[in-house]
Amino acid sequence: MREDNEIILEIQLITIGKTQSKWLREGIDLYMERLRRYLPFSLIELPDARRARTAAEQKREEGRLLLSQINAGDRLILLDERGKGVTSEAFAEMLQKNMASGLKRLIFAIGGPYGFAQEVYDRSNAMLSLSQMTFTHEMARLFFIEQLYRGAAILRGDPYHHA
Repeated sequence: MREDNEIILEIQLITIGKTQSKWLREGIDLYMERLRRYLPFSLIELPDARRARTAAEQKREEGRLLLSQINAGDRLILLDERGKGVTSEAFAEMLQKNMASGLKRLIFAIGGPYGFAQEVYDRSNAMLSLSQMTFTHEMARLFFIEQLYRGAAILRGDPYHHA
């Protein structure tokens, strides 16, 4: 966060498919509400391509939809099992660097059940892993938004994160 508390970076989380579980939706809404006190954030849920005949076709269709949301100047970070694992403090530091860079939009993405199409990997700027464990895509949304809130709290020096 900037010293004058002015944030010009918009952060988005783009996901494939809707959050179906009521308790996960409530958790996501809770952390989104908290997070918006710190920075501009939005969640975009794109439809999945379940009607595709093959997994490869589904990934391509979902990839096309996801890439249609990305502008040339955006930084795209994929939440992917092959991504780099970081601590909450390192994640907060990464957020700070992006805020200070003059970047307008930082986009994180969670793919569908088969992952991302190669075109999405090719467009991405980085990959981040939430854990070495596997979570449902819906749970990953909640965990990521909570970590984004935690990162903002760390930068602000708020007591939410006790390290």
